[in-house]
Amino acid sequence: MPRTAYAYRHRRAGAIVWAIFDTSQELSTRPGMEAAISQRSASFDPQRDSDAARTATMAWIPGGMFRMGSDRHYPEEAPVHQVSVDGFWMDRTPVTNREFRRFVAETGHVTFAEKTPDPKDYPGALPKMLRPGSLVFTQPSKPVDLRNIANWWRYTFGADWRHPYGPKSSISGLDDHPVVHVAYCDAEAYANWAGKALPSEAEWEFAARGGLEGAEYAWGDEFTPGGRHMANTWQGAFPHEHLSQDGYRRTSPVGAFPANGYGLSDMIGNVWEWTTDWYSQKHEGDAAKACCVPQNPRGGKEEASYDPLQPDFRIPRKVLKGGSHLCAPNYCRRYRPAARHPEPVDTSTSHVSFRCIVRGGRQ
Repeated sequence: MPRTAYAYRHRRAGAIVWAIFDTSQELSTRPGMEAAISQRSASFDPQRDSDAARTATMAWIPGGMFRMGSDRHYPEEAPVHQVSVDGFWMDRTPVTNREFRRFVAETGHVTFAEKTPDPKDYPGALPKMLRPGSLVFTQPSKPVDLRNIANWWRYTFGADWRHPYGPKSSISGLDDHPVVHVAYCDAEAYANWAGKALPSEAEWEFAARGGLEGAEYAWGDEFTPGGRHMANTWQGAFPHEHLSQDGYRRTSPVGAFPANGYGLSDMIGNVWEWTTDWYSQKHEGDAAKACCVPQNPRGGKEEASYDPLQPDFRIPRKVLKGGSHLCAPNYCRRYRPAARHPEPVDTSTSHVSFRCIVRGGRQ
């Protein structure tokens, strides 16, 4: 893939870089879920609430040993290996615009996408490109080269969580949609405010499987059982043809699709979700002895997470999980619990969000 095209996926160490250097001419449960979300947003006070109150609207994930990863799809998902995680509580849905709005109102938090890039962080940047913004999916009108993601991603000035598609857009009517255009630091800040944490990759994948050991999807081995869409994904030839057979062209309200076996919604599709693990090119293999199975693994090392295709930009990358509404059979079959994707920590987009966990607390 051309360097500029690959770089375009990055919020600052890429989206801007692409425009700066121009080195290539290529360029089911919905009503109940609404009540739970409303309670989660309205009732929590980090200074007041006990652990029991904080987890009241979360789902308990019992923990245990499982086979993590996949040997049947993308190389970064391999090898399948056994790990163990302790029990924890997890938000039943991604964090919504309503919830994030309260966080911002109470803390004054300014997201990464809303800040002017520091020229020191992006040497050689064109001054006109050093403006607040974020990456927005822009659907082309005809088939394009799938090797060049610049054909559908645009670094858009003024795009942020309040303006998901650019400065003239808004989140009016999208209170129950996942918040987007959040970089890793924004997700972490929210989690800290809420008295929670972001999940590790192993915790996230264990929860997404919903108790179905080895299943292809979070609901079983068939993508659309009986013709029913189980998640918000792309139907049609990505990126120019979107049939919207599942009812949505972009994000959907959280809880619009069936929850998994642990009562978690939108673990697959809708939006990618941040985890705390530094990205690695592949998983470690199985432990040599049963006694040495990793317990609560936390991923690779930061220095190994840098993008080898962008050696001049030392931006570490975290693991995203779950796929999004842009995942399609002809391009990105990552709407599975085992799927993983690297995301630079300074990157925000119109299809990445997060959810939180609380570790321990139930015996």
